[in-house]
Amino acid sequence: MQSTVTPTHCPYCALQCGMNLTPAPDGTVEVSERADFPVNRGALCGKGRTAAAVLAPGVRLTSPLVRDEGGTLVPASWDEALDRIAAGLERTRAEYGPDALGVFGGGGLTNEKAYTLGKFARVVLGTSQIDYNGRFCMSSAAAAGIKAFGLDRGLPFPLEDIPKSGCVILVGSNLAETMPPSLRFFTELRENGGTLIVIDPRRTKTAEQADLHLAPRPGTDLALALGLLHLVIAEGRVDEDYVGERTVGWEEARAAAMAHWPEYVERITGVSVPQLRETVRLFCEPESAMVLTARGPEQQSKGTDTVGAWINLCLATGRAGRPLSGYGCLTGQGNGQGGREHGQKADQLPGYRKLDDPVARAHVAEVWGVDPDSLPGPGRSAYELLDALGTDIKSLLLMASNPVVSAPRAAHIEERIRSLDFLAVCDVVLSETAALADVVLPVTQWAEETGTTTNLEGRVLLRRRAVTPPDGIRSDLEVLHELAARLGVEKGFPTDPEEVFEELRRASAGGAADYSGITYRRLAEEDGVFWPCPAQEVEEAAGPGSQEGPGSPSGPGGPGGRSSVTEPGDPAPGPAERPLPAEPAEPEDAAGGPGAQGSASGRPAVPADGPAPVHPGTPRLFLDRFATPDGRARFVPVSHRATAEEPDDEYPVLLTTGRVVAQYQSGAQTRRVAELNAAAPGPFVELHPRLAARLGATEGDPVAVVSRRGRAVAPARITDAIRPDTVFMPFHWPGEGRANTLTNPALDPTSRMPEFKACAVRLETVEA
Repeated sequence: MQSTVTPTHCPYCALQCGMNLTPAPDGTVEVSERADFPVNRGALCGKGRTAAAVLAPGVRLTSPLVRDEGGTLVPASWDEALDRIAAGLERTRAEYGPDALGVFGGGGLTNEKAYTLGKFARVVLGTSQIDYNGRFCMSSAAAAGIKAFGLDRGLPFPLEDIPKSGCVILVGSNLAETMPPSLRFFTELRENGGTLIVIDPRRTKTAEQADLHLAPRPGTDLALALGLLHLVIAEGRVDEDYVGERTVGWEEARAAAMAHWPEYVERITGVSVPQLRETVRLFCEPESAMVLTARGPEQQSKGTDTVGAWINLCLATGRAGRPLSGYGCLTGQGNGQGGREHGQKADQLPGYRKLDDPVARAHVAEVWGVDPDSLPGPGRSAYELLDALGTDIKSLLLMASNPVVSAPRAAHIEERIRSLDFLAVCDVVLSETAALADVVLPVTQWAEETGTTTNLEGRVLLRRRAVTPPDGIRSDLEVLHELAARLGVEKGFPTDPEEVFEELRRASAGGAADYSGITYRRLAEEDGVFWPCPAQEVEEAAGPGSQEGPGSPSGPGGPGGRSSVTEPGDPAPGPAERPLPAEPAEPEDAAGGPGAQGSASGRPAVPADGPAPVHPGTPRLFLDRFATPDGRARFVPVSHRATAEEPDDEYPVLLTTGRVVAQYQSGAQTRRVAELNAAAPGPFVELHPRLAARLGATEGDPVAVVSRRGRAVAPARITDAIRPDTVFMPFHWPGEGRANTLTNPALDPTSRMPEFKACAVRLETVEA
């Protein structure tokens, strides 16, 4: 009998590459190409190709675990494990109050799980203390995007626009290793005559593909962006008409940039004045150009201002909100975009609403069937929540995260986790954090459950269940349902993901991230749907829970402008039945191509007669207006400032961290795959030959990297691809080589992002 082939998506990065899964007679699962999905066109990296290896029973958890009287985790029944969790949470709440309960989520959770986790924290537990590991990824870009545009969506255009642009500046991204299938868009850009500029302190595999590589000192991306804007002004390259018609705040931002003259910026960054001038020329001469940022400029204690400076460069040159141009953020985690939209953040309600907005609270409370006054207010950000464990927060429920490896100042965070009265973890493997828990619940994985994710383009996708989970495994939705019932809330926590998504649609309606026009059926028939995608009954005026006022994520007119690269006067889509077209939409229309033009709000024009059309989604934002009350983008004046921890005599070198191609995030899953471990078996310290010579280290020698927070040891990897004043460590491993033992938790004042990308260290030799 022929096995069923299930089209679905990769569990790892924010590309959410399409793949096919086929169960084999021996119980394994075959991963194969899915060439029809436009993001990866069948291409998969090593992580994607081997993703099914983690489904094997010998790799993953298959039974609940509880800690016995001797302190050992032992198998237990589901009822015993769930009863222990409910009792532990209830005991803490009774003794210390609801805010002594913490909830920590993950950017890998589906939209349905992230939504339900936020609802569980606020409705069942009554706690304000919830955040998630995505705070460590895209929060600075999100904050800057909301300040400037009134809206945060990683990319305001689909990836397919990149090869058609004239120039792309890629800031702090090594996508050749972090999301390899995306590299082809940049290869095609160059093949089409466009220019790629890569900004990174290392000559990475991505930088090797660039027409121009700038290698600034870590932590100086803000000064670099300001220096480029200074030259744009000095050379008369400002698009004055665009600035006057589509922005506000230019004079203040202009004055701030003019204080950063080229020679001053060269001294700060190490990037020469001729390179600065060449960057400006290459960026400004084409008709279209983009700036894309990733963790490099964002994971800084001034990450929001740094991203804001790059946005200012796009605004001054008339790039944002124009075809094949603009600013975008390369979201990292698999559901890093959707995971930050629907309520697992400390200050957020579904639909990207603000928790402290009374109108938003009333709308979501009505959907949830609770009193708005019963919803707690905003809580601590991710690092601040973890830092409060064992003191203000006594018990923690953690899902899909491994902060023992991934958090900054990790040794301290590990101590805080160990000091908890009670810890419960839901995960697919026994991660380093799960190993410290009082109760561990084994939950279903990506191929064993259906649910939605939202990729870096803002494209909502349907992951389909391809295989049956082993006996003894339950879904996160089932866990939250059972815990809610044990804690006295028997209704409102369904276990069926489509039922949850239908509620999410209602909760998001009228919000900035409006999913109300998206259904599972549409997602199954189309290559995903780009939000915002309102249902037709949502009024043109600001709907329930919309946030009017300066700096709000949505305001009058909605978030998007036209949904396609079309000219005014092009016909609107033809009529179709709600909630889905009778036949699958043509790919071009479904993706917002010609024929998918909408109104200034991102909603399609309604024909004079006949039924209203299904909203096509909004692949391209801001083409007519920005998501601010007056439709204009905001310049935000920013100035360079040093990193929180500059090198000195005791710690004279800068450490920066990142990923390698064969591992993913904390490595909890990828370190269990033999093929990936063979390619990347352990941590290393990358350093320049001159620095190695001063230290007396040779290739492969153990080197100690010491910061004010701790010490890590790993083999030396000597290369001239890194600056002589900088060392690099990947952060995928625990133990002696744990890079995040060293990193600095200094927080951005707006996004609360820790400064992963720059801290002061010294190097020491180690006896082999």
